[in-house]
Amino acid sequence: MSTSPTVDRAFEAALYATGETALDTGASLLAADPAADAELARRGEEFVAASWRRGWQPADVVRIVRSELEDVHVLLVAALIRAQAPGDRLRGRRWSAQLAELPADAPPRTDRFSHATAVLELYRLLLRLPALEALDEAPGEATGGARTESRMLTRIRALLAKAEATGFPEEAEALSAKAQELMARHSVDEALLAARAPSPDTPGACRIGVEPPYEQAKAVLLDAVAGANHCRAVWNEPFGFSTVVGFETDLEAVELLYTSLLVQATTAMTKAEAAQRAGGRKRTKTFRQSFLAAYAHRIGTRLAEVAQAQVTDDLLPVLASRDVAVTGRLDRMFPETTTTRLRGVRDAAGWTEGAQAADRAQVGHRPPLR
Repeated sequence: MSTSPTVDRAFEAALYATGETALDTGASLLAADPAADAELARRGEEFVAASWRRGWQPADVVRIVRSELEDVHVLLVAALIRAQAPGDRLRGRRWSAQLAELPADAPPRTDRFSHATAVLELYRLLLRLPALEALDEAPGEATGGARTESRMLTRIRALLAKAEATGFPEEAEALSAKAQELMARHSVDEALLAARAPSPDTPGACRIGVEPPYEQAKAVLLDAVAGANHCRAVWNEPFGFSTVVGFETDLEAVELLYTSLLVQATTAMTKAEAAQRAGGRKRTKTFRQSFLAAYAHRIGTRLAEVAQAQVTDDLLPVLASRDVAVTGRLDRMFPETTTTRLRGVRDAAGWTEGAQAADRAQVGHRPPLR
């Protein structure tokens, strides 16, 4: 395999040194040698592949690059991930979905020095990514092929789409409650099938972005959605995501419902905030934080009640067994976790408005599944 002395010298200067002029020195070397471009790109693909071996996934890398650097670096890393993908091993459908969601724009054309500087800044970050907990592919999902979505999940997705589109908060939250009921039924059906005809399925895990602003309240909301759907969530604040552990059907439910509820909560919060501002209030940040915290707290109760309504006494042993399996997987992945106190929740009006928005999701229990 060919190597480039220019790239080696640039990396030694910019990636492994800490002086104030290190980055400029490396970028100058690369800018002066167009013949090194191919090798520079190949090394970038190696950095991407190394991040996969350390447990990162495409969405995780894009998220941390967006958080730590700028838009140009996001486009550069997206291009590297796409270039590396054909040589990568086959992975699961979530991985394929993350590849499909990569930014499609090409990096902007700039002078060679500016481009080299941005590349080296990106490589510095990729080089220093720590190891994350490995997310094993779910059995039968490692082929990378598309999986047929069940009619139930299709119906749930349609309900949530309607909830996001309606301009009436009460209707949105009633639709979300109905979606949670269907998710609970679907989860129970899957649990009963597994109990009657045991399969090799074991709890899996996925990462869901929990990014600023108001990331603490968002993490609480995700935790509430996960708990209502027989999953467990662990928040990684520095890297902007939560890892959710559970059986595949339940993980799908959490991904769908959390994303939809976040859209709905943001819409309701924006309307409530506008009304507060019209009344002369200016404490926007604390209002939003308190609103989302209250919404997460109360919606968790609503979702749990809807899910519990589907559980009969004969199902308790089945669900308890699955809960033990989920807890076991969580403990193996995260042998040490800590709790954190929600900060910034001190706006009474925000808390009241958020709680009232969540209360509107109370639509009455339907008969339990038989």
